[in-house]
Amino acid sequence: MAGVHVSTTINGDPAEFVCEANEPLLDVLRNRLGLTGAKEGCGTGDCGACSITLDGELVCSCLVLGAEANGRKIETIEGMADGDKLHPLQRKFIEHAALQCGICTPGFLIAARALLKKNANPTEEEIRFGLAGNLCRCTGYDKIVRAVQDAAREMRGA
Repeated sequence: MAGVHVSTTINGDPAEFVCEANEPLLDVLRNRLGLTGAKEGCGTGDCGACSITLDGELVCSCLVLGAEANGRKIETIEGMADGDKLHPLQRKFIEHAALQCGICTPGFLIAARALLKKNANPTEEEIRFGLAGNLCRCTGYDKIVRAVQDAAREMRGA
């Protein structure tokens, strides 16, 4: 079977790859491009461990085909920090101990960033709703919610 040639932008950089027509974007990112930040948790879009943004919209990369990324803009956890400078959400997750094993953390960070891009001052309920597609089995959600609230305050300059 011939592969599908895809031209896209990943974390601001142009990228090209060839994938199988039925190959999930998660597999392309991890196995073909070496971007292993997105994790496969469930493979059915229920856990959010594979969250990325595609043209600014939060998606589960296990549910998107690599071929669907053609001409689109992908953002992954690898592009979240600015060089050695962590994104405020990354720093606040560390400060609030909002992570443990790390499997779910990249997905939570991507989902939280997508939330804060749409709503810079979310309520606790809005944060919990915005992160409802991401599951954590280790830390519980209170530390994650507090980290997002703190990052939102910092990003607003409040």
